[in-house]
Amino acid sequence: MTSKERVLLSINHSQPDRVPLGWAGINSNIKKKINKYLGLNGNDEDYLLEALDVDLRVLDLPYVGPKIHKDISGLIVGTLWGWRCKFIKNEFGSYLDYCDFPLKNADFDEIEAWPMPHPDDFAYDCLLEQCKRYKDYCIVFGNPGLADIINSSGFLCTMEKVLMDLAVGDKTILRLIDRRNEINLQILENVLKISGKDIDIIWIGEDLGTQNSALISISFFREFIRPRHQKFIDLAKKYRKKVMIHSCGSSSWAFEDFIDMGIDIIDTIQPEAKSMSPAYLKNFFGDKLSFHGAISTAGPLSDGTVDDIIKCVNQTLDIMMPKGGYIMAPTHMIQDNTPPENILAMYNAAKKFGSYIRK
Repeated sequence: MTSKERVLLSINHSQPDRVPLGWAGINSNIKKKINKYLGLNGNDEDYLLEALDVDLRVLDLPYVGPKIHKDISGLIVGTLWGWRCKFIKNEFGSYLDYCDFPLKNADFDEIEAWPMPHPDDFAYDCLLEQCKRYKDYCIVFGNPGLADIINSSGFLCTMEKVLMDLAVGDKTILRLIDRRNEINLQILENVLKISGKDIDIIWIGEDLGTQNSALISISFFREFIRPRHQKFIDLAKKYRKKVMIHSCGSSSWAFEDFIDMGIDIIDTIQPEAKSMSPAYLKNFFGDKLSFHGAISTAGPLSDGTVDDIIKCVNQTLDIMMPKGGYIMAPTHMIQDNTPPENILAMYNAAKKFGSYIRK
């Protein structure tokens, strides 16, 4: 069975040969460590994904247009949207964090004038070669920032400003959100026109929860988030694609809306968050949604032993595998405090215990 067949069977709530294996990204420092641990040469992530038998591949769409944002000494400036970041060191390595929010005090005219990419300035033909290379894998286009409103706008003007301005209906923040999403929607349409026959999943995102509660109310979600996400979902469905949404924290309060919107797969599944345990999700939503994640990067993957992670994977599979609908994956990007042997143990355990022909 190919990886593509395995994933598509599972997300259609059938049982493939084994549980599909997913991926959520990895920090650069731990990536070097796991590559060395596995004896892999180079920094190409494909080698690592092949070594771990990951069944999904995410397409990369290169920007080839003119330089949009000026360099700033001491900061990393985002190529497309002008986000400003720097690496913050910690005891295990470093983490890229957002800082110096350039639109924090911007008025409507400044938002309108903020440089953004043109949808035509991307190398869409590169996707054809990638799709050919990944033809046996489940092919994904997008990322947690596609269609995202709160985080992506907050990177430019702080999350506090985004939430407060939306709460009072400020037209300035709405214009920032809609300008960016209009561009991303056109990019997605261009991608689907060129490579739609090969793509299996469109990946969008919106962090909707803290560890203990919803980040926003359901009425807030329905007024500001849902109608904007719906445009991306409707476009994906026009091309008969599955839709996966990334959401950190406690987000099951929105799952009934997700189902009604046409979302197929939930990504992240942080089991320690409120109402996000695998048993709760499988019991209440397992017949209508599929899940990608549930092996916590803040739990045994980073803090436990090899035996701990094997036990965690086995218990999660027992709950999530029946009748399909599950892709085993870390909950988020693997961080620098994660032992390489735990990463390997997670994937090996899934292959060992994840067969649908289980004794």
